Amino acid sequence: MSNHIKDVLDIGPNCYERFIDSTVLAEIKPLDITLAGCSNLSGKYCVGRTSPLEITLFYTLKGQGKLITVENEYSLLPNTLAILPTKQSFEVSIAAEQWDIVWLNLANSKRWQHVNLEQAQVLTAQKLEPLHYAMEILYSEPDAALRQGVFPILNKYLNTAILGDNQNKAHTRLQYLFQDIEKRLQYDWTIEEMCKVVHYSPPHLHRLCQKQFAQSPIQKLIELRMQRAKNLLLNTRWPVQHIAGYVGYSNIFNFSKSFKKLQGQSPSEFRRNHN
Repeated sequence: MSNHIKDVLDIGPNCYERFIDSTVLAEIKPLDITLAGCSNLSGKYCVGRTSPLEITLFYTLKGQGKLITVENEYSLLPNTLAILPTKQSFEVSIAAEQWDIVWLNLANSKRWQHVNLEQAQVLTAQKLEPLHYAMEILYSEPDAALRQGVFPILNKYLNTAILGDNQNKAHTRLQYLFQDIEKRLQYDWTIEEMCKVVHYSPPHLHRLCQKQFAQSPIQKLIELRMQRAKNLLLNTRWPVQHIAGYVGYSNIFNFSKSFKKLQGQSPSEFRRNHN
C-alpha cells in the first residue's frame, strides 16, 4: 500500500477547537511542546501534513477518527494514542458522527528523541483523561499561578503514561483499573471483566497485582468494597442490606462474612462501636 498524502486543512463549522495559546506555551516551554489543543469534531474535518517537523500525538476521547500514513491506515478509537514521528506524512479525518481528541506537537529535541519512531504507532487502552483535564485547565484558567499546578501532570503523563517504560505503563494501567472499579463497586466484577479493561491475561493481571499490592485482583476488589462499606456505615444511616448492595453484594450474608473477616466484627457491630 502506498497512499498519497498532501497538505490539507479542511475544517467545517461544527468543529470546536481550543488551542493552547502562545502565552501558556511560553510557560511550558521546558516540556518542549510547540503546540497543543483539545478538539470536539463533527461534520467536515480533514488535516493532512507532509514532512512535519514535530512529533504529533493524537489521543481519542470519544467517537472515531481515521489516520492515513504513506504505508498504512488506522482507526482511532476511544483511548487510543497515535504517535506520529517527524518528517513522515500523515492525514487525519473524522470517521464517525463525532471525534473528540486532545493533540500535542512535540519539538524534535533531545527530550523527545526517543519518541521519534521509524513509523507511526497507535497504542490502545491508554487511560489519559488527566492529560485532557490538564490541557482544558491550561486553556480556560486565566491565572498563571493556578496554571502552574498543571505542569507536573503534563510532565508525568508525557513521560510515564505515554512514553515511559513497561513497568511504569503497567503501574498506570493498574491504577486506572482500580480507579474504575472504585467508581462502580456495585458492578459484578470478575477477573474476566478486569482483564477486558486492561487488556491483560488473567495470569498476567494476577502477577502484576501481587507485585504492586501483595494481593490478588479479587482481594484488592474486596478491600475497596470494604473501605467504601466502612465509610457508609459511619457516615450514613442506610440499612446494612442497602450498603451491601451498593458495594456489590447481592447476598447480605456474604457481605457480613467478608466484612467480619477483614474487620473482626460484623457491619452492625462496627457501626455500633464507632458511633
